[in-house]
Amino acid sequence: MPEPVASCAMSASALSAPIANVPEWSVTELATALKRTLEDAFGHVRLKGEISGYRGPHGSGHAYFSLKDGGAKIDAVIWKGTMLRLRHKPKEGLEVVVTGRITTYPGKSAYQIVVDSLEPAGAGAWMALLEERRRTLAAEGLFDAARKRPVPYLPRVVGVVTSPTGAVIRDILHRLADRFPRPVLVWPVRVQGDGAAEEIAAAIHGFNALAPGGAIPRPDVLIVARGGGSIEDLWCFNEEIVVRAAAASTIPLISAVGHETDVTLIDHAADRRAPTPTGAAEMAVPVLHELLADLDSLGRRHAGALLRLVEQRRGELRGLARALPGPEALLAQKRQRLDLAEARLAPALAGNARDAQARLNRALQGLARNPPSLRLARARERLAAIDHRPRHALERVLAVQGERLNGLSRRLDRAPGQGLERLAGRLSRATALFASLNYRSVLARGYALVLDGSGTPVGSAGAARAAGRLTVEFADGRVAASVDGAPAPGTPPETPPAMPPKPAPRRAARRKEPATETKAAVTGAVQGSLFEI
Repeated sequence: MPEPVASCAMSASALSAPIANVPEWSVTELATALKRTLEDAFGHVRLKGEISGYRGPHGSGHAYFSLKDGGAKIDAVIWKGTMLRLRHKPKEGLEVVVTGRITTYPGKSAYQIVVDSLEPAGAGAWMALLEERRRTLAAEGLFDAARKRPVPYLPRVVGVVTSPTGAVIRDILHRLADRFPRPVLVWPVRVQGDGAAEEIAAAIHGFNALAPGGAIPRPDVLIVARGGGSIEDLWCFNEEIVVRAAAASTIPLISAVGHETDVTLIDHAADRRAPTPTGAAEMAVPVLHELLADLDSLGRRHAGALLRLVEQRRGELRGLARALPGPEALLAQKRQRLDLAEARLAPALAGNARDAQARLNRALQGLARNPPSLRLARARERLAAIDHRPRHALERVLAVQGERLNGLSRRLDRAPGQGLERLAGRLSRATALFASLNYRSVLARGYALVLDGSGTPVGSAGAARAAGRLTVEFADGRVAASVDGAPAPGTPPETPPAMPPKPAPRRAARRKEPATETKAAVTGAVQGSLFEI
């Protein structure tokens, strides 16, 4: 043992020595010495106790809690890497058995156990954990009866998920061969220990992933089987990953885990639960001999039922035949109608021949009285009578039309001269009207036209003063002028000229419409040119 430990283990007599002889320790040295001593004395231990103070993994991924029993308590820690590998996670109040090493934490002057593995302690703890997990999964609806599918009566292929080396697979194969031989696909897995749950779930998913009609036939029913064992041995069938895989399987699944008294969570999620693996094989396929016997019995019953049905239909047919009338009764009325028709046929034919002869005689008599030659002669006479009438009518029509054309030609010859005379008269009248309305005629009578710089006529004194410079046009020429702004002395103020009285409207003379339109056009043209420069 190292010297510091020996120093710490001094007897009471050594401690009673003078203070000067006691070595001096730092707090860190003492904590290190205690840590080394504790770890050397207690390397790996197994502790059984109840988890207390567990609040789940810390933000770093580590888990901190305490283990206690009736008389003591010890701190425990599970590092992040170990926490991820644990099959059973710590839970508050769970009694567990942990394996780890004892060490100290100098920062708190406390000792603790660093847990390497954790398992529930005893069947009671296992059952408590099982019941809690069952309630959680049942709340999600994984165990609902409505989700369960019926197992096919006669599957073509049976899939088995179990260990390939145990007696279970031999029992299943032997039972299937005895009842109804079917092709069997075995997916070998571990059914106990670490990694068993993952392999079982992967096998269920693998069978469901097979494509129908592929190279590997897809099973119509699955059997997940294992022999008996303790609850610890069967625990992999209680794992959540296995239960969820069974519930998600689209292939009907039969659970056959343990003996009849063993109940696992996969039994609740499966479509059917078998008490034993042999019972699962019996649920998967029927008994061939019993099936053949049932088919034979059904065949006999079917043949007997057909015979009874034929006899029943034969009796009904006989009864109906007796109620039907015979052939003679059915044909008697038709024969009577045929005889009556035959008796009336000869007189009817004779009468029809007589009527046809009478019509022929009448036609011959008509031809004799009015032969075709006579009718042809009369037609020739009518044609000769009307021989010249169409020609005379055509000549009269042509003569009338010729006279009308001559009259139109004479009118057409006179029309241009008359039109020109009318237009010349209208032009002379318009020229006279223009001469009388031209503003230059007004200027010739002594008037003048005042224009501003832009050549616009000025009509008032105010407009003249505003323009400043003006142009005065007389009959014989134009004169430039300027406007003085002040009025001349003695000039009366400007007053707007009174409006002349509105002449009374005169009745328009009745003239022809073309002459009126021509006068209005000429008047507008003259008035419009009155102020042109």
